[in-house]
Amino acid sequence: MTEFLIRKFVKNYQNTDDTRVRTAYGTLAGITGIVCNFFLFAVKLSVGLFMMSMAVIADAFNNLSDAVSSVISLVAMRMAGKPADKDHPFGHGRMEYIAALLISVLIVAVGMEFLKSSVEKIKNPEALNFSAAAIVFLLISVAVKLWMYFFNRKIGRRIGSEVMNATAMDSLFDAITTTLTLVSIGVYFLFDINIDGIAGLIVSFVVIYAGVGIVRDTVKPLLGEAMDPELADKIGKIVESVDGVAGAHDLIIHSYGPNRYIATIHVEVSVKHTLEEGHNIADQAEKKVLDQLGVVLVVHVDPVELSDSRVLKIRKEVTRVLNILDEELKFHDFRVNFEGEKALISFDLVVPYSYSQEQEHKVARQVVSLMKEINPDYECTIVIDRGILEEVAQP
Repeated sequence: MTEFLIRKFVKNYQNTDDTRVRTAYGTLAGITGIVCNFFLFAVKLSVGLFMMSMAVIADAFNNLSDAVSSVISLVAMRMAGKPADKDHPFGHGRMEYIAALLISVLIVAVGMEFLKSSVEKIKNPEALNFSAAAIVFLLISVAVKLWMYFFNRKIGRRIGSEVMNATAMDSLFDAITTTLTLVSIGVYFLFDINIDGIAGLIVSFVVIYAGVGIVRDTVKPLLGEAMDPELADKIGKIVESVDGVAGAHDLIIHSYGPNRYIATIHVEVSVKHTLEEGHNIADQAEKKVLDQLGVVLVVHVDPVELSDSRVLKIRKEVTRVLNILDEELKFHDFRVNFEGEKALISFDLVVPYSYSQEQEHKVARQVVSLMKEINPDYECTIVIDRGILEEVAQP
């Protein structure tokens, strides 16, 4: 069914990197969600009012909030598909994240209201009316929500959308909460014990939990989460493949929505290259990354010595010292200037994120001390760096 709808309503559905295709997927998911959730709201509200069940009524309004969420998703996906303009030079892709955040806040608010109503129901329980037709309608709603879970999950994974993934999980939680409601009705029918308020309470907690989880997932990209290691590795390998690149480090990737990235990276090239040659190497790296990954890359060129035997010897000594202290330590921007017998060594020392400031200073002092032991004429200047991409090639 899902594949049929995609093929029917999404042109060029396989080209998910195309903004227009992503927008079409979002439109399909949004309209489907609106139709299904309004249908479920009407059915559950009717059943809930007939049975005088707070759990069912709460579940109905949860579906109404889902319908509103689908409207938000639909609008957001269309706005996210708008091209860049003067006020938004990097496009509107982050609208997806903002929409997911709005949806999650709405879900939490609805859950809190259910919580309040359920507590009242526990304090003042009322008799439930029973109907076989009502049970059938609730079972149908479970089936619909499970289908919506798989539907939204498939679209979310295909286009890499946080909104769709959040909507999918919300649908799964809805199926679970309706199942809990059915259990409470069964307990009342079989044992004449009214646990409707308790079931409503559980539904409330599930809804709130789902909302908080979506808040957590959507705030990450808005705040600036860690880069995708797979994407970072691909960029590193492409840059490394360019003739003349000896190493790469300090990769930073900024996300402006799903599949919309701008990145910067430092590349090491031989000092023997002219300025124009270094510039051409940077251009090649930028073009290859854009052509293969669609990532806008800005390259900063760092000249390094690759042939002076004295510099290479000192570099190996630094590598050996760092391996002794901690195998996770790396370095880049390596420079050596000779003044008579003295070797003025400078480099950026890349430390793990787990290091405290005290540990950073301590390890830097240890490196200076050990290099002095190797040769008293070594003078080290070290800059601490929490590297984002380790060297993809070590000269």
